[in-house]
Amino acid sequence: MNSLATRLGLKVDTDIFFVSAGLTFGFVILLVAIPDQIGSIFSVSRAWIVTNLGWFFILGVNVWLGFLIFAAASRHGHIRLGPRDSRPEYSNISWFTMLFAGGIGTILMFWGVAEPISHYKDPPLPGVEPFTIEAAQDAISISLYHLAIHTWTIFALPGLAFAYFINRYDLPVRVSSVFYPLLREGIYGPVGKAIDIASIIGTLFGVAVSLGLGSSQISAGLSELFGWGDDTLLRVAILASLTAIAVLSIAAGLDRGVKILSNINIAMAVGLLIFVLLSGTTLFLLRGIVETFGLYLSNLPRLAFWNDMIHGENLGTGDWGWQANWTVFYWTWTVTWSPFIGIFVARISRGRTVREFVFGVLLAPSLFTVIWFAIFGWQAMEIDGLGQAARAAMGEDAGAISRAVSESVPLAMFAFFAELPLTTLVQGIAIAVVAIFFATSADSSSLVVDMLCTGRQKAGPTRQRVFWGMVQGLIAAMLILLAGEAGLTALQEVITVVGLPIFVLVCMMIPSIMKGFAAEDIDHVTIGRRPELEAFEVDAKPD
Repeated sequence: MNSLATRLGLKVDTDIFFVSAGLTFGFVILLVAIPDQIGSIFSVSRAWIVTNLGWFFILGVNVWLGFLIFAAASRHGHIRLGPRDSRPEYSNISWFTMLFAGGIGTILMFWGVAEPISHYKDPPLPGVEPFTIEAAQDAISISLYHLAIHTWTIFALPGLAFAYFINRYDLPVRVSSVFYPLLREGIYGPVGKAIDIASIIGTLFGVAVSLGLGSSQISAGLSELFGWGDDTLLRVAILASLTAIAVLSIAAGLDRGVKILSNINIAMAVGLLIFVLLSGTTLFLLRGIVETFGLYLSNLPRLAFWNDMIHGENLGTGDWGWQANWTVFYWTWTVTWSPFIGIFVARISRGRTVREFVFGVLLAPSLFTVIWFAIFGWQAMEIDGLGQAARAAMGEDAGAISRAVSESVPLAMFAFFAELPLTTLVQGIAIAVVAIFFATSADSSSLVVDMLCTGRQKAGPTRQRVFWGMVQGLIAAMLILLAGEAGLTALQEVITVVGLPIFVLVCMMIPSIMKGFAAEDIDHVTIGRRPELEAFEVDAKPD
């Protein structure tokens, strides 16, 4: 394989690169050859996971959040994620925009209207009537539970581990490096390489699902604007076009590609936010922003540990209620992004302290998410008819957004903009925002997958990043074809199965970080050189 890599001009760990690529292409071939059988396997596996392990995912993310707060507040919070004299490479503004655009920008665009309306019309909590004020308040709280601090917890824990072991101890840029205190030199052997291969495959599928959702939303928007048929062929064509754009961004590199696109896109997203605030019921939304913070903070403890224990069990269907389709799906989906986002965040966070990193990554994007849902969510429910009395007074005009969500989740955002001024212009801008978020996600994830194959923070040959960008587009296209009419349900099945082993890996990062912090207490490590074994020996003596 080394000779083949040389002929192709690749600079990679050949075992990791070729095995990851081979397994990925093997799966794509199976999708083409026996799609029904593959779909059945994922369906059965997902049913078993959500029925038996749903509690594990919900408890696990809460444990991760508690550990991050402990790490930031402890005496280890001052540790720099890099050499002792290092300082941040990017300004706070650029850091935040890259966090946001590389993280969940596409998800906010997809779910900003659709999720609050979904919970408003079909309340998941027992005893809550649809289309009531209580249902509206719960809808906002649940949406924020899914996409604010807990989502960024899933990104922040791997990000902290990568930043600590890779930036501070100069270990290879690989997921296996995080487990050095536990595996020692084993990170360079079969076990370490198996971890890296699993992480690459999980990342490729996690990003591919997001790209599939993004293409379905763009397809819905174009159909709304031009009357085109919103079908699988259009979605695949959109995916191919945007993959080509992403490849151009990949070739431009991190500073010229991701950074520029991120800054442009966050400006456009903020512009949409301000437009909705000013063109909607402004005073109502300003009050809603303040109230939303209170709703989120007051309901978070209950929602964070809510496990659908009694009302969610549907043994006759083999499902475990609402949590299977929402919270467990979110956590398994998000955790497949965690190697990609974690290494990407570690790359752009070099020189920051543990405390800066944890509170910055958890709070800054979460603050924006709260404001986003407060404006889009409340305005959507106000247009739909906020409360049963308001809906009765609106008559046939009530329910415009909830009917759109029932018809097509990707259509929700565009149906929402259809109720506001400058509909065509704003819908076009929304399509552009989703497209650019698509490009930045594909760009930054390709960069990270390439890092996992080279083990270096410096980007390898452009052809390697372009290869992974095209592979992501291919997987997304195959998943769209596999999903067919099943749509989101089929994507949920795939990502739940892929997410389980990645979730277990992230859980194991906590004892590894703790052992690394213990080595700091002995303080004998010369920062900037690989610590080898002695950095983690409990009986090590100071220099």
